[in-house]
Amino acid sequence: MNSKTEPREPDNEDAERAPLLREPREGLPAVTADADALAGVIAALGAGSGPVAVDAERASGYRYGQRAYLVQVRREGSGSALIDPIACPDLSELNAAVGDAEVVLHAAHQDLPCLSEINLRPTLLFDTELAGRLLGYQRVGLGFMVERLLDVRLAKEHSAVDWSQRPLPEDWLRYAALDVEILIELRNALEAELAETGKLEWAREEFASVLAAPPKEPRPDPWRRTSGIHKVRNQRALAAVRELWYERDRIAQERDISPGRVLPDAAIVEAATAMPRTTADLTRIRQFGIKLARRYVQTWIRAVDRAREMDQAELPRPNAPGDGPPPVNRWADRAPEAACRLEAARATVTGIAEDVVMPTENLLLPDTVRRLAWAPPETVDPGSVGEFLRTRGARNWQIGLTAEPLATALREATKA
Repeated sequence: MNSKTEPREPDNEDAERAPLLREPREGLPAVTADADALAGVIAALGAGSGPVAVDAERASGYRYGQRAYLVQVRREGSGSALIDPIACPDLSELNAAVGDAEVVLHAAHQDLPCLSEINLRPTLLFDTELAGRLLGYQRVGLGFMVERLLDVRLAKEHSAVDWSQRPLPEDWLRYAALDVEILIELRNALEAELAETGKLEWAREEFASVLAAPPKEPRPDPWRRTSGIHKVRNQRALAAVRELWYERDRIAQERDISPGRVLPDAAIVEAATAMPRTTADLTRIRQFGIKLARRYVQTWIRAVDRAREMDQAELPRPNAPGDGPPPVNRWADRAPEAACRLEAARATVTGIAEDVVMPTENLLLPDTVRRLAWAPPETVDPGSVGEFLRTRGARNWQIGLTAEPLATALREATKA
């Protein structure tokens, strides 16, 4: 981030004065877990007014996938509701009751996929985390922003618990209800600041873009994101990582458990490096001795054996194939003119981001800047650069801020 955002951080004295929010205003609502209760919630929300605050709790690190295990909603005139989406897996009628009302989420990119699975799909969005980024806040967690803008604190001790547990403890439910308790007040404060700084239309474009984004395509070669894979030095060991990763994923999906609880990434990397031949060799690796991993010892050994016996042509490439430019650290030797363009383009984007007080990645994605520097339009002018940015998903406000300065920077770098 840039230095202009530093004054936004609260000092310790302010943090100590902020009171802790302890109880929902109307008391803790009962969990909605049957059709009749859900019908009541839907009627209340439909009769309410203004934006609808929504949050979802997942069981990341405990369960396979990112489904919602609790949904919290709140609207002026209807109060808060806690909905069990396991017992009430279809919220399409709630979606219809909300209609075109603005839905307020914090970090919408995290919650929208699991909300879509239960047919809760907003048509108008306000993302308080994204608003904070556009305003240049260095920290955009919900707790920090509520404290900074509303001078109250949210307890966060239950943020990483297993929300798939049933029944959910009352203190967890209270924590969940409080997450939407003042989300609309936060939204209003952020909207006022966006308007004051001339960024409100930018934010509206960003929110619309988040809603319009298609579901993420599955990653090619997801096993390549195994933590510590950079320690694996040859193709056969990479094949072992791949085979172990897919076996772990299969088991995790069958058992509905987080893959890391079946077998840690570190164990996969160590086994791929050692290429054990026997179960005794394998269980000398500490993480393979834990209860669940030990249950599948034969599975792990077979995976390593498959990698050991593969033909050379079956082994994975050392680096994942990609459709973009080569790694930047190779540009100076392979394409020095592109390296000069990239240096100029990065400096330009950084300067603009400092002027408008926001992270550079929210002004333009680093990958977009790299691609532009590597293969700029044949004729470099604001129009062609703007069209290039548009094809990469840039919004109108981003193009308006960056197309002309980037065109100038690229032309000057080419002359240098």
